[in-house]
Amino acid sequence: MHRHFKIYKPYGFLSQFISNQRTRRKKKMLGELWDFPEGTMSIGRLDEDSEGLLLLTTNGKLSAEITGRHVEKEYYVQVDGLIGEAELSKLKNGIEIGINGKKYLTQACKAKILGTPPNFPPRAKPIRDARHGPTSWISITLTEGKFRQVKKMTAAAGFPTLRLVRVRIGQEQLAGMSAGEVVEVGNFTY
Repeated sequence: MHRHFKIYKPYGFLSQFISNQRTRRKKKMLGELWDFPEGTMSIGRLDEDSEGLLLLTTNGKLSAEITGRHVEKEYYVQVDGLIGEAELSKLKNGIEIGINGKKYLTQACKAKILGTPPNFPPRAKPIRDARHGPTSWISITLTEGKFRQVKKMTAAAGFPTLRLVRVRIGQEQLAGMSAGEVVEVGNFTY
């Protein structure tokens, strides 16, 4: 019987359970947050300095199905500066980024400015304070998932990412969870 989990991956954790040779032993792994069953794997990844919703499963076929089906992933992104509609249009229509040393035009996506900053728990490492200038919060919803794609997209639009929190994968939501919280679910809605 396979098991499935939703987790609010906190800042500073890797989206893996076992340290590989390239990973320094001091890095924090998901297995430190809960007693997961053997064979648990993350469905997709979040960078060490990114946070938010991560789905975990013991079912490799389900993992491949969710990552291979172009399921929507929504991110709330705090960017450096006051982003405008012209930059959002670039993000929505596809923007050129670098992937493995080659130019790549991202697929069209959804992007909008969040009128009110989201109410996330404070990050383990503070972002910065208002003395460094204004910031904006935007929502970006993608169906693809290239390496560090959202951060590369906002940087290409002229607004580097300061904080990135994944809030949704398909129909699964982060809402109401605390950083580090793990919830076992019967199955995923995607």
